[in-house]
Amino acid sequence: MTSPAGASPVQSAAGELDRPNLAALTDTALTERFGRLFAEHAPGLQRYLARRVGAATAEDIVAETFLAALRRRASYDPDRAGIRAWLYGIAGNLLKQHERTEMRRLRATARLAAGRTTGTDHADAVGDRVDAAYRVGQLATALSQLSPGDRDVLLLTSWAGLDATEIGQVLRIPPGTVRSRLHRVRRWLRRECPTTTLPDEDGTDD
Repeated sequence: MTSPAGASPVQSAAGELDRPNLAALTDTALTERFGRLFAEHAPGLQRYLARRVGAATAEDIVAETFLAALRRRASYDPDRAGIRAWLYGIAGNLLKQHERTEMRRLRATARLAAGRTTGTDHADAVGDRVDAAYRVGQLATALSQLSPGDRDVLLLTSWAGLDATEIGQVLRIPPGTVRSRLHRVRRWLRRECPTTTLPDEDGTDD
């Protein structure tokens, strides 16, 4: 296979995997490519969605995401977004239909965590569990108070592991807007959840 000028065969192969020309694939090649895409991206997408809406709903959204991607493959423009960002964008649109489920889960988590912090003996082991439950409840309460857009930016960073460029492609906003929004949300969370740490923009803890 001939590589583009200035690109090694390895770089070209990586680019084709990250930004495949889906519209140009034959039926056989399309089946093989979507099988690879599912194997590569479905597990991470499932984990991310499960933390937001639960495992059963997440499984449904993942299946719907890949079916929608297959139907809309001709609309995918590899010059505008990597394939992972495109898939997360489809999943994000489907996730909006389950916002009530997400909010119920966050509020239920906060109530459950609050129950675990009352009426317990503060022996070392129990105390550690109480502290952990308190932090979980505090974070769940804070997340439920964020706007959907702010929550998406934060969780696509912290739970999905996407960078600012990918998140911008998912949400169709400039990467600079992603960074400023993330900075503002993190600053607010530090006030609301001082004991909770979240991955920083570069993947490290604050």
